[in-house]
Amino acid sequence: MLLGGCKSSGDIDLTSGVGITQERTACPAIGVPDYTGDITVFDPASSRDATAIDVTAVITNVRSQCNEQGEQVYAVATFDVRASRRDYSQAREVTLPYYSTVVQGGRNVVSKRLGSVTLRFAAGEYRASTQAQAAAYIDRAAASLPDDIQRQITRERKPGEADAAIDPLAIPEVKAAVQRATFELLIGFQLTQDQFKYNVTR
Repeated sequence: MLLGGCKSSGDIDLTSGVGITQERTACPAIGVPDYTGDITVFDPASSRDATAIDVTAVITNVRSQCNEQGEQVYAVATFDVRASRRDYSQAREVTLPYYSTVVQGGRNVVSKRLGSVTLRFAAGEYRASTQAQAAAYIDRAAASLPDDIQRQITRERKPGEADAAIDPLAIPEVKAAVQRATFELLIGFQLTQDQFKYNVTR
């Protein structure tokens, strides 16, 4: 249950029975969608043989910062990219594309941006890593629950009342409002169709 007030998230609330306080934030959840957190580059590009793997890379150690003060919520996702290569005899730079997208309600894409990250392999080294980040602005009003929905969620319920045992988040209109006000900032490699298919089927 989403509860308001001054308590901290996770505190036990004994004012009207037993419950756990949970504070809702306008900040987006940060994540990496399935099958887009790693990339495999082949040489030659048409081959899918293990011996043709040129470079592999993975997105890891995703961190987030968020400023939800003001009318626009500003969120930043920082992440590491770690890569390895087959031929490590010479120094080399490899640039890989990535995307960041803001999704509302689990399926509506609000915005999408493309970026790139460059990994620098030293001669004789087959591993390299670097950091990158993605940022987004989210309208605070869109990420906030309407007052009537907030009241339905936080209304005190006493034992014996008809709806005392009903989870307010299971009420269709409440569930829909919470979903509309929920945002995600998703990041991943900008894969070609063949690269995505390889990740799904390997």
